[in-house]
Amino acid sequence: MGLKAQQWLKLFHILFASLWITGALTISSKQFILSAQSDAELYSILSMMQYIDNFIIIPGAMGCLITGILYSSLTKWGWFKHRWVTIKWLICLYGVIFGTYPLGPWLNEMVEISRIMGLESFSHGHFMHNLMMLKIFGSFQAATIVFAFYVSVFKPWRKKAHS
Repeated sequence: MGLKAQQWLKLFHILFASLWITGALTISSKQFILSAQSDAELYSILSMMQYIDNFIIIPGAMGCLITGILYSSLTKWGWFKHRWVTIKWLICLYGVIFGTYPLGPWLNEMVEISRIMGLESFSHGHFMHNLMMLKIFGSFQAATIVFAFYVSVFKPWRKKAHS
């Protein structure tokens, strides 16, 4: 892969990472101050969080995954040659899998419950469980994505020693 192609790949990787990080931090912070004055407002807030998930976080995560595959396959960085690349792969795979299965469905269920119950959702067991799980695990996921960004910039571990 030539230098210009690598620069384009890096640009897209950073763009997708920025989408993923921004979306995750936005949803994470909003769930801690989730308050509404009406049924429609609660549904609107949660629908917007769902929109951010579907159209910012998911494309960002998938873009990171695809550009990461290209980076590992087509450049000197490789798949597991460097510890920091291995850590980024673990975080990326965790983020995609965990975001797809529990996090996304928890949020989607909250949107549906709020559509039906409005503000009474705050007394619904599944809604409150999902909110708590999103607060805990969504925040953890956002933190790990930020950590992956840190690792990308500072590359804190040297090349793995070959025994």
